[in-house]
Amino acid sequence: MILKQERKSAVFKKLFKQKKEENIVAPVNGKIVPLEEVPDPVFSEKMMGEGIAIIPEDGKIYSPVDGKVIQVAETKHAIGLVTEGGVEILIHIGLETVGLKGKGFIAKINVDDEVKAGQLLMEADLKYISEHASNTITPIVITNSAEGNQNYHFTSEKIAKAGETVIITAEDK
Repeated sequence: MILKQERKSAVFKKLFKQKKEENIVAPVNGKIVPLEEVPDPVFSEKMMGEGIAIIPEDGKIYSPVDGKVIQVAETKHAIGLVTEGGVEILIHIGLETVGLKGKGFIAKINVDDEVKAGQLLMEADLKYISEHASNTITPIVITNSAEGNQNYHFTSEKIAKAGETVIITAEDK
């Protein structure tokens, strides 16, 4: 009898399980473009995962989620975050910026820091980057999207306001 009740309970939980959703807001002000338009096949062909990109208007990079910093590239051109729900996000500031060896970037956070959406993560000198790297476009990639346990919805907005514009919604399947 108890085993039968446990099975029924498990079935009901599965049937009525609420899908969990996480919103990812723009980490920078600027023009939103599909990831496919990033002039680098690593991003445009989604080799690192699903995502979207922003052509930044300024160099202030904010956290797009509440979560934890899991990576700050030694060259400071990329930041990795993970949400409480397990969504892994890479913010890659510019293209071919690894070659700048950290010049033009000031990190405001460290690995293992807990962050809140809208918190300043990085200051990037866009003038310097545009003069010394190939592009300032900033891909925002879900690096664990290939796991296939979530659906992603991308904004149709064209202009991003940092900390406000929801650019990606991750929803459990």
